Amino acid sequence: MASTSTPLTLPVLPLDDEVVLPGMVVPLDLSDAEVRAAVEAAQAAARDGGGDGAGGGGKPRVLLVPRIDGSYAGTGVLGTVEQVGRLSDGDPGALIRGRGRVRIGAGTSGPGAALWVEGTGVDESAPEPLPGAVAELVTEYKALATDWLKKRGAWQVVDRVQQIDDVSALADNSGYSPFLSTAQKVALLETTDPVARLRLATQQLREHLAEQDVAESIAKDVQEGVDKQQREFLLRRQLDAVRKELRELNGGAADGADESDDYRTRVEAADLPEKVREAALKEVDKLERSSDQSPEGSWIRTWLDTVLELPWNERTEDSYDIKGAQSVLDAEHAGLEDVKERITEYLAVRKRRADRGLGVVGGRRGGAVLALVGPPGVGKTSLGESVAHAMGRKFVRVALGGVRDEAEIRGHRRTYVGALPGRIVRAVKEAGSMNPVVLLDEIDKVGSDFRGDPAAALLEVLDPAQNHTFRDHYLEVELDLSDVVFLATANVLEAIPEALLDRMELVRLDGYTEDEKVVIARDHLLPRQLERAGLEPGEVTLEDAALRRLAGEYTREAGVRNLERSIARLLRKIAAEHELGDRELPFTLGPDDLRGLIGRPHHVPESAQDPAERRTAVPGVATGLAVTGAGGDVLFVEASLADAETGGSGLTLTGQLGDVMKESAQIALSFLRSHGAELELPVADLKDRGVHIHFPAGAVPKDGPSAGITMTTALASLLSGRQVRTDVAMTGEVSLTGRVLPIGGLKQKLLAAHRAGITTVVIPKRNEADLDDVPAEILGKLEVHPVTDVRQVLELALAPAEVRVPAAA
Repeated sequence: MASTSTPLTLPVLPLDDEVVLPGMVVPLDLSDAEVRAAVEAAQAAARDGGGDGAGGGGKPRVLLVPRIDGSYAGTGVLGTVEQVGRLSDGDPGALIRGRGRVRIGAGTSGPGAALWVEGTGVDESAPEPLPGAVAELVTEYKALATDWLKKRGAWQVVDRVQQIDDVSALADNSGYSPFLSTAQKVALLETTDPVARLRLATQQLREHLAEQDVAESIAKDVQEGVDKQQREFLLRRQLDAVRKELRELNGGAADGADESDDYRTRVEAADLPEKVREAALKEVDKLERSSDQSPEGSWIRTWLDTVLELPWNERTEDSYDIKGAQSVLDAEHAGLEDVKERITEYLAVRKRRADRGLGVVGGRRGGAVLALVGPPGVGKTSLGESVAHAMGRKFVRVALGGVRDEAEIRGHRRTYVGALPGRIVRAVKEAGSMNPVVLLDEIDKVGSDFRGDPAAALLEVLDPAQNHTFRDHYLEVELDLSDVVFLATANVLEAIPEALLDRMELVRLDGYTEDEKVVIARDHLLPRQLERAGLEPGEVTLEDAALRRLAGEYTREAGVRNLERSIARLLRKIAAEHELGDRELPFTLGPDDLRGLIGRPHHVPESAQDPAERRTAVPGVATGLAVTGAGGDVLFVEASLADAETGGSGLTLTGQLGDVMKESAQIALSFLRSHGAELELPVADLKDRGVHIHFPAGAVPKDGPSAGITMTTALASLLSGRQVRTDVAMTGEVSLTGRVLPIGGLKQKLLAAHRAGITTVVIPKRNEADLDDVPAEILGKLEVHPVTDVRQVLELALAPAEVRVPAAA
């Protein structure tokens, strides 16, 4: 070993990212230029000087110095070249043994191309005998090293380590450890105190063994998991083989677990969203753990079947032929311009969004929610099919009339026996795509009871800001409804909850004009009923005049249902007469033939009746206009005065009137009492005699303020003895000062007035802007008078009386 007083001059042999400790014997590749230069310089110095007795017995000596990232360590190892020859791979090499530590000094000159430095040997002797603490450290290191070597199967090395008694040599023996990093080996090299070095080597070995134990534990767990999967796979294959044998023994009959029941394969093969796939696989795990006798298995299979049948990623391509879609709507429906324009606008916006790559914005697609509100028979339901046809989408109808259970919309919890998904999920499954046209029919007929409010459950379905994450109680996974076009139909707007109506875009369908009915009957209803009656198109022809009379006098309605029934009745009559031999075909049916086939008309206009038979033939009767669930209608108001001695006093109202209409009657009476002198009316009769106002059709509930001027006119007619003009109808709310206030439903009321043969209509001045919604052909046949005061109404409505009729009459 080198002495601390011995100066050394040695060629440097650099070791890149490698460390050699004293006592180690390592082979080095001489094909490296620096290694070869150092060995050749050492050999030249040994030949010239014959060695200086510093260790090695005159063998060539080099200084092994670690070089980390281009920087040399401050301490090196004196090495002797034991042998020069060939390595195992045939390359030239040298076998070098580490002798002792050398503290590196300044550089100097020497033979050859190597770098020469001056150094000083380091004294590494340990105290003799060893103290007790050091002896325990030696024992601990040997035990740890033996444990590590046994795990690697190096039994021969175990004996050699046990024979090392020198503390310094035992610590340097760690240089052979492959798990030590270069930095750790440099730390061992630069620690000159043997005891401290052995303590450092013991700590490094202890930490490595601890890490190895953790790694072995992890590897054991992984291996156990792999073994479990392999056992599970093997058992499943065996189970499949047993089931196959059982099926063969049963003559091929399925035992409930055949290939179609392999839900895991079906789920993994299905194109499901990631979250839906995770939920489905969890249910498959539950199914595999459950026994065949468990009822939970059938519930899980039903749920999995429902999930796998839903078209999670199926969508139909929208038809962006805007003109073509408009042509389809015009061909299948006459009139209804508002909803046609809305659908055309929707398609145009969808096309522009698709062209600009805006199909999905914020997780939402561009669906639509429309509420079609109008009287029965105007084509709300059939319009949904036309919209789907125009857009190239699937169509599904969901009937909501009479639904009272919230679970009908959201589905039942799977904890219930016989649980099913809600109607919305079933509609999407039936359509087979995620972007159908869903018609929510009769949404105003939805009820509520102790089972919940279905209208409240529809709030999320019909909210464009929420329905992209709709969650059905049965599925319990998110369903994207943002690309669905919802069309909700209703007859009465007031029956729809305000919060639900706020989520829908309202489109009113106020009924058809007589001209539109003739077109619909000629182009749509008649061809369909001819086919149903078994008649060829040319065998029976209905003239337009016959259709017009059929629509005006036989079926006075907002829609066309009764008109279609009347046409079907006509065709059945003609077909029956032809079969009996009483009529020849082809046959052209005119307006005069209607009475002989289907009887007399049911709705004769007041203007067509005998003047003495008209309702307004006596004073005290006025014609008003109202809106019902079946559209607009004509409403008659009758007023009479009771004798003071027999009839009592006060106001009597009959006809099943609501509170608002009763208040309107009070207002009308109060106005006439306060302004009777101005209007030249005998208001003295109102003080002591009772006033009775009656609305015929008493079984029908009536309410609303729009009959105010009608009741005022009826009372004024009664008091003045002047009849109300037969051709005049009116609508408007009256105030205590005689002002005529605006009302709603003007279009439906004017359509009803036209159907009833009215030619003059009195409306509030503030409703004049609503005339833009009325078809031009209707306005052309009506004389509309916007008024602001009741006095104007009386001037227009009351006919001049040649002979005044006493009020008592």
